[in-house]
Amino acid sequence: MGLDDRQIERYQRHLLLKEIGGPGQQKLSDAKVLLIGVGGLGHPVAQYLVAAGIGTLGLVDDDVVSLSNLQRQTLFSETDIGHSKVAVATKALNRLNPHVNIVAHERRVDADNIAGLIADYNVVVDGSDNFATRFIINDACYEHRKILISGAVGRFDGQVSCFKAWLSDAEGTPLPCYRSLVPEAPETQEDCATTGIIGALTGVIGSLMAVEVIKEITGAGDSMAGRLLIYDGLSGAMRTVKLNWDPKNPNNGKQD
Repeated sequence: MGLDDRQIERYQRHLLLKEIGGPGQQKLSDAKVLLIGVGGLGHPVAQYLVAAGIGTLGLVDDDVVSLSNLQRQTLFSETDIGHSKVAVATKALNRLNPHVNIVAHERRVDADNIAGLIADYNVVVDGSDNFATRFIINDACYEHRKILISGAVGRFDGQVSCFKAWLSDAEGTPLPCYRSLVPEAPETQEDCATTGIIGALTGVIGSLMAVEVIKEITGAGDSMAGRLLIYDGLSGAMRTVKLNWDPKNPNNGKQD
């Protein structure tokens, strides 16, 4: 099905890009993306994907809105405090683009439900805030061959990568998975509730994550698979480094 006149006007700036154009916009319209975590990273991811015309966006979170969220989670207001994040975000995103199908999954990801959650989606976006959940998502995406876009933030720093660990590079070396970056959870884990975070940083990193999702769906540019983008907000510096596959942590992340 092609784009109608209103869609052509709505997505005109995408259509002008030779890397996207009409075929790419149609791919976006047909795509199904699952966003795990409707927090600081999840907000810009969701807003820009919905604005871009993603066909279906699934939202996964079991939390409720709190006052401290409002410093960086821009879909929420004080009247939403105490209400389900997924429910509030769904209403806001429907106002942004009523033509996107928003699917609410009001639950916490665990090893028992992850396979069912990702089954119907083309791309999975990890906006979670703890290593246990990231490992669960990573392993399931490898096993079920789902493209994984992952982001993380802390204080003034952030990072973004893409994981397609069932594939190999041009030399035949397996691409890394998240466990090649973080083999195991550190003994001491910090989060923004204990160390703080500049709110705008989540907008920067979440927006970059949304760009990578759009690239993977449309085939535009170079995939971030096998690379890690690192942003230092205090210095204003950004760099990309190569991620190496760790043979001690094969693609599925399980130790030998």
